[in-house]
Amino acid sequence: MTGRRDGRPLVPAYLSTGGVARPSRSHLERLSVLTGTRTPAPAGLPAAQLALLDALDEGSLTVVEAAALLRLPVSAIRVLAADLIDRDLVLARAPIPPAGRFDPDLLKRVADGLRALKHI
Repeated sequence: MTGRRDGRPLVPAYLSTGGVARPSRSHLERLSVLTGTRTPAPAGLPAAQLALLDALDEGSLTVVEAAALLRLPVSAIRVLAADLIDRDLVLARAPIPPAGRFDPDLLKRVADGLRALKHI
């Protein structure tokens, strides 16, 4: 099956999730990190979930990266990943929080110290 001219797949996203609209785990965020457990996939797993497991064989991906790679909406990946987590085939961890802001005064003192070293 080929895609449309605009690159979108012909299969609607809700079909890739088996018609499920909400993930069983609400804590999955766009930047949650997904990692495969390397457990063999059971028979009868839907194609979209197999594709997600295959993508995770190479390493960890965030939910949004998996969505871009599989060309599915983030909401569909959240549903697929939540089901795989429930089956112990995928692990998820919270996104890494952004670093705290730097203290501008500390940065100024470091820059002044480096300038002072330059003149020695």
